[in-house]
Amino acid sequence: MRRWLMLALGTAAQTAACAFVYGVPYLADALRRQQHLTLTEVGLLVAAPTTGLVLALYLWGAAADRWGERRVIAIGLGAAALSLAAAAHAAHGAVALGLLLILAGAGGASVYSASGRLVMGWFSARERGLAMGIRQTSTPLGMGVAALAMPPLAAGHGLGGAVGFLAALCGVIAVLIALFAADPARAARAAAGPAPNPYRGSNTLWRIHGSAAMLVVPQFTAGAFALVLLVDVRGWSPVHAGQLIAVAQGLGAVARVLVGRWSDAVGERLRPMRQLAAATCALVAGTALAAAFPSPLTPALLVAAIALTASTNGLSFTSTAELAGPAWSGRALGLHNTGQNLTAALVPPAMAELISATSYWPGFVLAAAVAGGAAFAVPAGRPAAAESAERGRTITA
Repeated sequence: MRRWLMLALGTAAQTAACAFVYGVPYLADALRRQQHLTLTEVGLLVAAPTTGLVLALYLWGAAADRWGERRVIAIGLGAAALSLAAAAHAAHGAVALGLLLILAGAGGASVYSASGRLVMGWFSARERGLAMGIRQTSTPLGMGVAALAMPPLAAGHGLGGAVGFLAALCGVIAVLIALFAADPARAARAAAGPAPNPYRGSNTLWRIHGSAAMLVVPQFTAGAFALVLLVDVRGWSPVHAGQLIAVAQGLGAVARVLVGRWSDAVGERLRPMRQLAAATCALVAGTALAAAFPSPLTPALLVAAIALTASTNGLSFTSTAELAGPAWSGRALGLHNTGQNLTAALVPPAMAELISATSYWPGFVLAAAVAGGAAFAVPAGRPAAAESAERGRTITA
């Protein structure tokens, strides 16, 4: 039962971090109205938490390799809560808000680098895909919480009230991690000497990192611009658009669990990832058509795109940790998350500029093309258990 408690705590920590790192897009309409910002300026604020995240991920990963997961997550998430509390008071100054969101993202990076290790260390290879699928529901769940909470809180209590809610959420979870989380056991490595560098002699990990970063483009194009697209193109209210997006993120969470279970059943992570990347390319291309020719199908395709684009992250994350092994997984996951979140930081302002200069549909066409490229970039897969056994670095529970 203890491993399921660790899974619940790791998922909760990641959900809280995702709610603020990826929740700013759901304040987009409030930022435009209350701060009188352009869509491009809003895109810069959307990118602020992920900018801080990118700057700190590798350092938190190295800290987790050395000092363990519980301490790293509790300290980092607590620091994020303090930064968000300060941001709640600075919500009427765009520059101060952006800087504090960067600091909060840097604190939240601890969760990205360590919570996956916390979960994977408690589960065997035969259950790891399911466990990580559940843990990876934290991204759509966090975005769903933000989609439901941010628009009404911003409307009723201003930007400060919305950001203050995120600070409280992170603070509560940080305390729970400090009190109840436990680092998984590690296999003794001293007698065998330092573990070999998994990046030497193979480009497999780099290709996983690269393809996962490419798949962030359609995920964040759909997630960051669905609300304003529905407001601008279909005339929806921000609250109703946020409710629909929360449903889509819930479907994305379910998709991650099912995909994780699928990867356990086939004993492979990368082949399903490649197939899902190809499906993402087709679906996002269809969403581009629905944005170019708005109809009642437009919201339905947006929901499907948000759900499907969320489905592959657990596969790439699990593959990275399995191939790197326990001695390198913190640093490998730090690099992996750096690539993904650097892309996530660049996508909103870049896509906002493209959309402002043209329309919504060219942004979705570009996102579909990048997903197609990711399908070719995913390396040829091998059974996860066989790969771990060959390297002799299976993560131990």
